Amino acid sequence: MKALPTYIIRFLLYGVLAAPLLLFGLYAFSEHWFFPAFLPKDWTTAPFTRIVMDPQTGNSLAASLGIAILSSLLSLLVGFPAARTLGLRNFRGRQVAWLIFFLPTVVPPLAVGMGLNILFLRLGLAGTLFGVVLSHLVPTIPYTIFTLAGVFASYDENFEHQAWVLGATRLRIFFNITLRLILPGLVVAGLFAFLISWSQYLLTLLIGSGQVLTLPLLLFSAISGGNPTSIAALALLFVLPPVLVIAASARYLNQHGNTVREQH
Repeated sequence: MKALPTYIIRFLLYGVLAAPLLLFGLYAFSEHWFFPAFLPKDWTTAPFTRIVMDPQTGNSLAASLGIAILSSLLSLLVGFPAARTLGLRNFRGRQVAWLIFFLPTVVPPLAVGMGLNILFLRLGLAGTLFGVVLSHLVPTIPYTIFTLAGVFASYDENFEHQAWVLGATRLRIFFNITLRLILPGLVVAGLFAFLISWSQYLLTLLIGSGQVLTLPLLLFSAISGGNPTSIAALALLFVLPPVLVIAASARYLNQHGNTVREQH
């Protein structure tokens, strides 16, 4: 009986989380749903299929995926050395370095976006896909560094030293020891970077200059149009990739945890 309140709280929590998705599903796969009807009278996949098969939707989805994946990879590549140093070393000015890395998350996004827009206009990167990817590094790198620094804080460098003494090359040490030991942390850091980049709207709007159309921009445009069916279909499409990425990451982390427990 003591567990009953816990189950009730979980049910209510899951209900609150699932309610928006359920509402989007009802709107996306129905027509002529008007108040005060509790459920739609006409069910159809035509509106959702029309939105999904629209070339503009496909292009924006491909652009969003490409930008998010590239931003994640570049965030890991750029953030790795800084995270390793901050996690393993205790040096003078360490707190200042933390402040500098996290300053973009404290400054208002509009100020950062306008500054980047002026800079990228001068560099010829405004309105380009690569320019948008670079702009997404501003909010993603701090979280990548924070996550990986926590991993390196409990990392034992003696494994690398032992391999070095035994004659292993730096490249072999990195792939066979370092990468294997921190791989779960890399997955989590990459997940954070992907989710942040995937949902970016303001930086994409300012740096993309209307030339780079991503799914968040298309979704906001549909919201201003006021068509609930189009909004619901795009919202479901917008939620799907993050859910799949989170599910795949959770499955890998769970399998990795089970493997570690079996080895011990």
